[in-house]
Amino acid sequence: MNESFLRLVKIMDELREQCPWDKKQTIQTLRQLTIEETYELADAIDAEDWIGIKEELGDILLHLVFYAKIGSEKKEFILDDVINGICDKLIYRHPHIYGDGNMEGLKKVISEEDVKQNWEKLKLKEGKKSILQGVPKSLPSMMKAIRLQEKSKTVGFEWENIEQVYAKVEEELKELKEAVKTGDHNKIEDEMGDVFFSLVNFARFLHIDADSALERTNKKFIRRFMAIEAVATAQNKALQDLNLIEMDAIWNEIKKKENL
Repeated sequence: MNESFLRLVKIMDELREQCPWDKKQTIQTLRQLTIEETYELADAIDAEDWIGIKEELGDILLHLVFYAKIGSEKKEFILDDVINGICDKLIYRHPHIYGDGNMEGLKKVISEEDVKQNWEKLKLKEGKKSILQGVPKSLPSMMKAIRLQEKSKTVGFEWENIEQVYAKVEEELKELKEAVKTGDHNKIEDEMGDVFFSLVNFARFLHIDADSALERTNKKFIRRFMAIEAVATAQNKALQDLNLIEMDAIWNEIKKKENL
């Protein structure tokens, strides 16, 4: 393990010194590539593709070493600082494992929820002004909504039961309907956002990942729409030659076959 990691570090040093492309990269140019690699890992995880997961983890590990290399060149930090930093953080935030028994101000750990609540309290002790401060600004909106709700839950800002959550969904839908009547675009957008946020909350209470649920529907739509295109092609027609009623009939037929 140590030998293979040092091999990667050595290769990174050589590439940074000798390869024109690697020499040119900055943290800004790497940023989007890192995001793409993370999404590729997410795709592999969704597919439970272990070979793909292994490959994508390697790509992300390369990026981490790359950022550390640039950090050392700029005399900001070295790779050891990165590794020791996360080790220190994990030990500090798991006092029920590594602590000396001093859990002052923290909950006694019995469940994973206790660990989450203690984690947030410890982050505030580190100087964070809000428990929401750790939610990345650049997260996709739905994922951000999930994280905001999960974090606010750790301090008790949470509905007591699912009936209350569903009532909130109905309330937000009613307000959206009223906003649509006004024709005020800003108000409609604001109320639409409230509907999405309340639905994400409802999904959480159902123990469903809202982002995964939406992606599941995206994939289902792609699969069925492409099946409509295949039917049109088999009939020697362009998709534009079919009207909505015809396309909907094919859609329903495809849906029926999937549910058999």
